[in-house]
Amino acid sequence: MVIRTCIGCRERADKTDLVRFTGIWQDTAWVITPDTDVPHRGRGAHLHPTTQCLELARRRNAVRRALKIEGEVDVTLLAAMADDRQDLND
Repeated sequence: MVIRTCIGCRERADKTDLVRFTGIWQDTAWVITPDTDVPHRGRGAHLHPTTQCLELARRRNAVRRALKIEGEVDVTLLAAMADDRQDLND
């Protein structure tokens, strides 16, 4: 069992319960991409796949801090993944 911390709610959980994501630079902004199938290289962070944890992370600027990036951050892909997982649980 490998434990990681969700950057949204700051709760510790098994890494299989969290989604790892990384930042990829595209044109003028960092696109935050979930590692769902193939792990991306580089610095990553973990988040519960819920809209609540994503919103907490956004409010606290935790995505940029965790990935140590500057500038605009696009979390569209991460938000879509959280919404899809939330729909499956409802």
